[in-house]
Amino acid sequence: MRRWLTGIVIVLLLASAGALVAAPPIVEAGLNKVVPHAPYKVNAEAKALHARLNLADLHSDTLLWNRDVLARGTIGHVDVPRLREGRFVLQVFSAVTKSPEGQNYNKTKGDSDQIALLVKVQLWPLKTWSSLLERALYQAEKLNDAAKRDPEALLVVRTRGDLQSLLARRAKGEPVVGGLLAIEGAHALEGDLANLQKLKDAGYRMIGLTHFFDNELGGSLHGVSKGGLTPFGVQTVHALEEAGIIIDLAHASEKVVDDVVQIATKPMVVSHTGVRGACNSPRNLSDAHMRAIAAKGGLIGIGYWDGAVCDTTPAGVVKSLRYAIDLIGVDHVALGSDYDGTTTVRFDASESAALIDAMLKAKFTEDEIRKVAGENTLRFLSAALQ
Repeated sequence: MRRWLTGIVIVLLLASAGALVAAPPIVEAGLNKVVPHAPYKVNAEAKALHARLNLADLHSDTLLWNRDVLARGTIGHVDVPRLREGRFVLQVFSAVTKSPEGQNYNKTKGDSDQIALLVKVQLWPLKTWSSLLERALYQAEKLNDAAKRDPEALLVVRTRGDLQSLLARRAKGEPVVGGLLAIEGAHALEGDLANLQKLKDAGYRMIGLTHFFDNELGGSLHGVSKGGLTPFGVQTVHALEEAGIIIDLAHASEKVVDDVVQIATKPMVVSHTGVRGACNSPRNLSDAHMRAIAAKGGLIGIGYWDGAVCDTTPAGVVKSLRYAIDLIGVDHVALGSDYDGTTTVRFDASESAALIDAMLKAKFTEDEIRKVAGENTLRFLSAALQ
């Protein structure tokens, strides 16, 4: 009887373990989708231009998921092999540390935490189960570990020298991809600026002030208060600039954007967004804020999902890119896909040639394509990194 009970317990434990292993990929497959499509027809001119480009993307949430970034995946949007196929020199990998239930663009409360369940199901270390800081540190550890396991495939970019080394290696024909660490929402500081040094030591070089909910720094574009920077938010802006960490205004309330533009002494980014004039979505920036950020030397990444561009086809993304270029100038526009951010897109990182083809069809000049596809991001980072 005892042996029989022991056997049942073992079977149940094994079944539970199997479910835990199987659940995360199933969950991600339902959240990070590529709309099924036939292979894109890319003409010879676009293929030739694409082969000469150095692409860069300002935002993906790949580190949230239990995938090896070095292995080509069958789900999601980004990994090093697909980045190589897409001619990407650099990908910004952003850490998500909290996501409330009922998340929406208009009025999201921050009193719940769906990421807590995800990290438990994915069997992240116990210290990440209740600490937003530890979740950020663990995601940095994942990228740094991947770079150590295969330094010929991945280089974590922390300094201007790292970026120069990356570009020099690519110029010699090495297929190495750069990864720059970012954080989606400074609630990962847990209200303590002393934690900023821990994040910088882990490799973070870009930090968004808010995500989908209001936090200690100020209001989210999607939060309840719609407020500006708090006193702690003002302190954090100054501390980020002093530490050489790029400020990301994605998801920031309009008042926070106004406050940061007023007090910041360095250019900032909006890593992933759309333009309200091209896609009238509550997720997107107004023309006035686009101009204000560009006037500070800022860089704005255009996303690929429906809330950003309304039309998620390559031609639809290009329409928003064109609007942004015409509004603020080509030097301030970049790619900011929001890949692996629980988004549904029409092309993954390996299919970027389809976007280049759509730009050519929309009469973009080669100079415009080069800048938007990657040169603007690489130039911005070269100036911003220490």
